[in-house]
Amino acid sequence: MDPVDGDPSAEHDVVASCAMSTPDDLHLPASLMWLNESDDGRSWLQSIPNLMTEASSRWSVNLGEPFEDSSVSVVLPADRDGDSTMALKIQFPHRESDLEATALQVWRGDGAIRLIDHAPDLGALLVERCVPGTHLADAGAETALPVLANLVQRLAVSPGGPFTSLADEALMWAENLPTMWEGAGQPFERLLLDHALELLAGLAGTQGDQVLIHQDLHAHNVLRARREPWLAIDPKPLHGEIEFALAPIIRSNELGHSRDAVLHRLDYLSRTLSVDRSRARDWCFAQTVAWSIEGTVAFPKHLETARWLLTA
Repeated sequence: MDPVDGDPSAEHDVVASCAMSTPDDLHLPASLMWLNESDDGRSWLQSIPNLMTEASSRWSVNLGEPFEDSSVSVVLPADRDGDSTMALKIQFPHRESDLEATALQVWRGDGAIRLIDHAPDLGALLVERCVPGTHLADAGAETALPVLANLVQRLAVSPGGPFTSLADEALMWAENLPTMWEGAGQPFERLLLDHALELLAGLAGTQGDQVLIHQDLHAHNVLRARREPWLAIDPKPLHGEIEFALAPIIRSNELGHSRDAVLHRLDYLSRTLSVDRSRARDWCFAQTVAWSIEGTVAFPKHLETARWLLTA
């Protein structure tokens, strides 16, 4: 989920030296430390040095220091025989990213980073490194929106793989949301909860053509690169209708967090991509409410966005 993800995951600035990190000198990003709050998270953090060593040996790569700002994975520059165009990504096990490698295989580098190799037993991917790796968010909304619209269109290909369906995901959100809302102390008005549940029930079974969707395509998950000006990372793939793919962009507060900014993104993307504006709005509202709670914490910006969409 993007609240804990923020997940500008990774392929950041070029590292001048790619000397191999060892368990003794490994410094993990502070953004990963929230994982210490669970047994699974602590166990995974403790396993990272061994996973790095195994991946480095398997693919004969030397590793640099981890990139900063990654909250659900460790990403490191990888060098092999002078080839410094790769990065190693070790993922915290989570169902949303289980099929990331498969999605990257389907896209074959068209709008997204290329997959070089995959080690499912290690939860590790060897991928194309984005250089210089700056975030699209840094370019500003005027530049970012056309880029994101283009990527939505390019990534919306035939699924061609065993991806989770948007319909199943929506039903899971609907099933879990009332319990999460109660557990977090009813952190927002019942109106938002009821409307989200109503929309999820109606949208799931009335979709149009099914395409592969990057569920987390926002301006922090698109990086400046050399092969193409901008490449998407961290897909969290689903298959469903294209209207849903607009949701993470519409609520991208890094591109402006106000009612006018949210509705501008909704209108621009719907018009540019020739998709059903009302369905794009409804999917964004429903998922934003579903993703507005993590544990006992509610995310105010998500809730503000949802309220603005109510009258959009």
